[in-house]
Amino acid sequence: MPITVEEKFGRMLADDSAERTYLVRGTTSDDTARSELLAASPFYVDGLKRDDAEVEEIGDQLWLGVVRYAAVDSVEPEVGESSFAFETRGGTQHITQSLSTVASYADSGVTAPDFGGAIGVTASGVEGTDITVPVYTFSETHYFDSVSTSYKGTLFSLTGRTNSASFKGLAAGECLFLGAAGTKRGDQPWEISFAFAGSPNVSGLSVGTITGIAKKGWEYLWVRYTEAEDTAAKMLIQKPIAAYVERVYREGNFSLLGIGT
Repeated sequence: MPITVEEKFGRMLADDSAERTYLVRGTTSDDTARSELLAASPFYVDGLKRDDAEVEEIGDQLWLGVVRYAAVDSVEPEVGESSFAFETRGGTQHITQSLSTVASYADSGVTAPDFGGAIGVTASGVEGTDITVPVYTFSETHYFDSVSTSYKGTLFSLTGRTNSASFKGLAAGECLFLGAAGTKRGDQPWEISFAFAGSPNVSGLSVGTITGIAKKGWEYLWVRYTEAEDTAAKMLIQKPIAAYVERVYREGNFSLLGIGT
C-alpha cells in the first residue's frame, strides 16, 4: 500500500502561529509517518516557519498528523538547516598596466613615448595606480548535531585555500575559503558560519605586446619591465618584457567542509 499524505480538518492561523492537520495512510511506523508528513507539508506558511510536527495513530496504518508554525525568530534551528548570504562591492587593487591606452598627448614637436600600457612611468620604474575592482563574498550558515576536534582541524587547514574542484558554482581556483566561526548554545545544534570570496578565472590577457596570458582567480599576475628605446620619441622608456602568474594560495578539497559543493 503506498503512503499518502492528505491535508484534512481545515487550517488555523493567528498573528504569530499557524497549524495544519493531515491524514497519513499506508505505514505502521510512527517515524515513517512523521517523515512523510514533514516531506509533504510546506516549510513556510504566511511568513511563519515550521516549528514542530507530530503524528498520532488513529487506525490501521492511519495517522493523524499536526504541523505547527511559529514566527521565524521564535523557532530554534534544526540540524541540517542552512541559511545563505552574499555581497558584491568594490575592492581596491594596485595595477601597473592598463587594459589599453586610449590616447596620448605631447607638446608641439614632441612624440609621446609608447609605454605599452604601463601606468605612471618614471625614470626609475612604474608607479601604477589603485583601482576599484568587483569583490564577491558569500557566507553560509549550517547547523550540526556535533562537531569533532578532527572537523575543527579540517576547517583550520582549509582556511586560506582555494577550491581544487568546482564549488558552489565557482570553477576550480575561483573560490577562496576565508574561514568559519562556530557557536553552540545549551542543547541547541552547533551553528557554523562559513565565509568565502570569489574571483573569476581569466584568459586571453595582454600586457603590452605580451599576449595569451591566463590566470586563475586567486593567482597573482605581475609584470617585469626593462629600459628600452622608443625610436619615435627618441628617449628611454619602461617596457613590459615578461608577465608572471604566481600561485599564492594552496588548493584544498572543499567537499571536506561537509556543506555540499
